[in-house]
Amino acid sequence: MSIKKNLLAIVIASVVIMCAQPAVAQKRWSFELRSGVDFATEKLGDETLKTGYGFEGTLAYQFIPSLGIYGGWSWNNFASDQTFEGNKLDFNETGYCAGLQLIHPFRNSKISYMLKGGATYNHIETENSEGKIVDDSGHGLGWQAGAGLAIPLGNRIQLIPEIRYRSLSRDITLGGITTPVELNYVSRSLGLSFSF
Repeated sequence: MSIKKNLLAIVIASVVIMCAQPAVAQKRWSFELRSGVDFATEKLGDETLKTGYGFEGTLAYQFIPSLGIYGGWSWNNFASDQTFEGNKLDFNETGYCAGLQLIHPFRNSKISYMLKGGATYNHIETENSEGKIVDDSGHGLGWQAGAGLAIPLGNRIQLIPEIRYRSLSRDITLGGITTPVELNYVSRSLGLSFSF
């Protein structure tokens, strides 16, 4: 039993020491601005969504080499052919994201691969052609997963192309009828990351 306790103490001490050491030749914080296009993988209720677009800002902290946490805010817009009271409708997904990201260099290269995954806390706003909000689904939990490359453009700047999948389930109400919907889409985007 004491051998197990000693082994557990050694493992815990090793993890604490690894987390306390600064990342070699890297800044621990980064801020990323990202924009891209979104492709819905299925209908939103009965509606076929057109190609969307959006942007995002995230802040990340690398707590050990190659592994960090991130959090941020995003906005994505999808147009549709659906009309309500004579107006065409757009669907805006906005909210927050947080999760883990792994950025690790390819062997003998300055370019790194990136994997990320986490949760979203978003809502879907239905907006008419006059820019007025017809319905707000309220915030709820969803998830996202992505993969990309981190290409250095200097000591503190990286170009990060990424492909991401997002999923969010909410209820929207139009004309007094509430419908459960799933907003699932693939996003192809490009980000600029600034380390400090």
